[in-house]
Amino acid sequence: MFLPHTEEAPKMGSLTSDDPIHVVLFPFMSKGHAIPILHLARLLLLRRLAAAVTVFTTPSNLPFVSRHLAGTLASAVSLPFPGDIPGLPTGVESTDALPSMSLFPAFATGTVLMQPSLEAELQRLHPRPTFMVSDGFLWWTLDSASKFGIPRLVFYGMSNYSMALSRAAGVENHLRGPTAEDEPFTLNAFPWIKLTKNDFERYFFQSLTEDNPQLEFIMKAMVATQKSNGLVVNSFQELEPTFLDYWNRESGLRAWCIGPLLPLEHPVVGGPPLRTPWAEWLDRKRAGGERVLYAAFGSQAEIPAAQLQEIALGLESSGASFLWVIKRKESDIMADIDSGFEDRVSGRGMVVREWVDQRGILIHGSVQGFLSHCGWNSVLESLCAGVPILAWPMMAEQPLNARMVAEEMGAGLRVEAADGTVRGS
Repeated sequence: MFLPHTEEAPKMGSLTSDDPIHVVLFPFMSKGHAIPILHLARLLLLRRLAAAVTVFTTPSNLPFVSRHLAGTLASAVSLPFPGDIPGLPTGVESTDALPSMSLFPAFATGTVLMQPSLEAELQRLHPRPTFMVSDGFLWWTLDSASKFGIPRLVFYGMSNYSMALSRAAGVENHLRGPTAEDEPFTLNAFPWIKLTKNDFERYFFQSLTEDNPQLEFIMKAMVATQKSNGLVVNSFQELEPTFLDYWNRESGLRAWCIGPLLPLEHPVVGGPPLRTPWAEWLDRKRAGGERVLYAAFGSQAEIPAAQLQEIALGLESSGASFLWVIKRKESDIMADIDSGFEDRVSGRGMVVREWVDQRGILIHGSVQGFLSHCGWNSVLESLCAGVPILAWPMMAEQPLNARMVAEEMGAGLRVEAADGTVRGS
């Protein structure tokens, strides 16, 4: 699905060995995109792979970024976020603060207004940046990097599996035409894999004549990606060698695995408990020999009230102990539709309404399963913790991740709704 090169990108590796390595990182304004990049910043410095690391962000995201960089020599630089993006509420600087994900195209496209501020800061940076790693959604950073002769590497936070299957489905023309959305098709590149159009976002197979701002944005990102110097992938070759090899052989754009990008300071299993209510609750469950199901669906998915109620009913009727992390908006919905839920499951279930250390939860000895939306960060964390996944994808490439978990690796099962669908929200 990626387009061929149309011009040459700045060369990598043209600096002498005496040049100090200064890496510029620019994550997209979304926690799921930012966290792996912030782990990369720490890794570059801890392994002494860079003398300096600069992370670009925005004023509202600066505290979050600074907390993740605490104790390192990395610098966080705040760029003004445009306040006049049509249709976007003032003060929204991250996707988790959007009132609705329908505003995502406006938000993502509007970030281009940050380009003058980025270029002013790039010009001031010393030592001169050696290369930039920017999120693929920030397509316009290619122009800024090229202007200063800085090589750009692209980060999407996706697996090699989902990238390879997306490319193969596009190249083989499976996503256009009258085929029903739930009708399976076989990929010629991977004949053991069957997909459906439902494994992809709808904008990939809508008519090209329709007004499609999401697809227009994706095309900008794809074109800029193909003009860049390569991809860095939050994965490792041993996990998905077939799909990495396919990508590097067929796409024309080299991908390097640099993962798993997880916290370097490992929580000590069996060590002193973390002083949070959910950690203490998990410790009590472990002491009692109880097994816990962890349920979380990321910071982006919008789960309708009816589905929230069904999840709650399922957790209640399962008889299992569970830790369910929900967003504040979901908490308000639950209060309206079933205010007695937490009282009925008290002691057996716990509902958390704050940002949690997900890796700390997954490596906890009491947690034996993960009901997940299958965002790639969550999949990697669960795999590395050895926790099986109940896969219920919601959006983006999550249905492909769910197939990888259940069909390619045998590391979990896909959740199927009563109507036969395997996608939530």
